[in-house]
Amino acid sequence: MAFVMPVAPSSASALKPMAALSKTRARSKSSSTLSDEYFPFLNMKRLTTRGRIYSIRDESTSGFAPFESGVEYPDKRRFSYGKKPPVILINNGDQAWELDRYGQTGQPPEQARRWRISNRYSLENLLRLRIHEPGILIQPGGVDFVDNVATLALDMVDAQATQLKLDLNRQTFLPVSVTYRVRDPKTGDWAEFADVYSDYKNIEGIMTPMHIARFLDEERVSEIFRSSAHYDDEYPPTYFQPVQ
Repeated sequence: MAFVMPVAPSSASALKPMAALSKTRARSKSSSTLSDEYFPFLNMKRLTTRGRIYSIRDESTSGFAPFESGVEYPDKRRFSYGKKPPVILINNGDQAWELDRYGQTGQPPEQARRWRISNRYSLENLLRLRIHEPGILIQPGGVDFVDNVATLALDMVDAQATQLKLDLNRQTFLPVSVTYRVRDPKTGDWAEFADVYSDYKNIEGIMTPMHIARFLDEERVSEIFRSSAHYDDEYPPTYFQPVQ
């Protein structure tokens, strides 16, 4: 089956996970190919989720809280966690605020930097933006097992010379994990991040992972269990501004 999409030849392999993530696509009336307008995953703009987030240290749960997250791609989010009044984290491009019962403050620089990194290589931005950037290199990797799932890897080097690996379920081609190495601009040390996706549900025509485990240097640091997800909800005009 051929796919008609505006991607570089080197990124053609990434079409399989995008097709797997979209479950309500239709054939073009004029040909037997599929164009990007038939991929709900490519066309969605916002994602709202609720559930519980767990902080993990030394493989033990150190805390948990209910959360609500609103994301407008590519670089806006409002994330609240805890009981009333919750702590609210707002990111809008390079701007980052934190709101709590004591008022408004800026997010710590390292916290804001890590969010920008994880957002840049999130499943949504990786497959919708990064693979289209000039200079991206994508090539088939090896086979492996991730989280007890047989996987097929795609090795990537992006426009910023960051090395990434996207592991796909060998049977469904749904993404299982995204791994990437980033250098700390202050210390020069490398840090390896990994996001592991599982428990996919068909939400409004998009296969959506309801469980996300995050790793830093091969140690599990958090887990997100989504209880609900919705696409393209309308947000208030000030939703991504520091207004409580």
